Amino acid sequence: MTARIKPSKGAPYARILGVGGYRPSRVVPNEVILEHIDSSDEWIRSRSGIATRHWAGPEETVAEMSVIAAGKAIADAGISPDEIEGVIVSTVSHFKQTPAIATEIAHRVGAGKPAAFDISAGCAGFTYGLTLAKGMVVEGSAKYVLVIGVERLSDLTDLQDRATAFLFGDGAGAVVVGPSAEPSMGPTVWGSEGDKAGVIKQTLPWDVYRDRSAEEEIRFPAITQEGQAVFRWAVWEMAKVAQQALDAAGITAADLDVFIPHQANMRIIDSMIKALKLPEHVAVARDIETTGNTSAASIPLAMERLLATGQAKSGDTALVIGFGAGLVYAATVVTLP
Repeated sequence: MTARIKPSKGAPYARILGVGGYRPSRVVPNEVILEHIDSSDEWIRSRSGIATRHWAGPEETVAEMSVIAAGKAIADAGISPDEIEGVIVSTVSHFKQTPAIATEIAHRVGAGKPAAFDISAGCAGFTYGLTLAKGMVVEGSAKYVLVIGVERLSDLTDLQDRATAFLFGDGAGAVVVGPSAEPSMGPTVWGSEGDKAGVIKQTLPWDVYRDRSAEEEIRFPAITQEGQAVFRWAVWEMAKVAQQALDAAGITAADLDVFIPHQANMRIIDSMIKALKLPEHVAVARDIETTGNTSAASIPLAMERLLATGQAKSGDTALVIGFGAGLVYAATVVTLP
């Protein structure tokens, strides 16, 4: 006789209940970057839209930034830390292979004994985490899930690399995902194009750096990319993915209140706006100007700033899309907390 497995008893739907962010105290203008590369402030701004970025100090670790951002998100959600039953952290700049930094963060925020794990999906990592959290809430394995995107990309920046030295910043963004009585997170359109894995990559694997001889001069591994290839892919392919997310949610661009793309490049953002034919009433996140590219942290940081400045409000309908190394991508429509 085949045993009958009891069905899960999760929430009918899930939604984002609270958001929080942390930006390091040190603000780094383009002039600091120009001490290391042959370029100009005008060139950096015209190519990327970046004027400043935040770099973490010694005490602003991946864990420390995450704990502060998470505390704000939990408070914003109006729940107590011990109600968190899942912690998902997306990062590529936590240098310990094990244990997952999510376990330390869960303990430090007072979450008790939640499921806790890290994911590595580059700049799409936060949106991947959102999708996993939604599944946990609806499936019933967790009532409230903390999703964190956090990076210290200054640790992986080659300041002599003219193509990337000006791009990256540090920070952490977090949201709490919990139960909802009505649809508040649309289907996720996600995927990967592994044939383009070398377009954004780490310059050296860790074992090459470890196994170098005492005489060899090898730079510490850093992130590098083929800028033009990434730009073309993002402009032409990610607008299609964003449109697919709108279609999957059953809405049009005219129904949107807010657009929060990964903060990779201002020109990419402007091109996606045109391709999607977004109406003028749609508020667009442009956090990259003062925060730089913070990879997995960029979407939640931009979301927090839009809400804090009043450019977006609770209950607004937002399209979010992340894309980056892998190449990977993920887009969905959400109701803002």
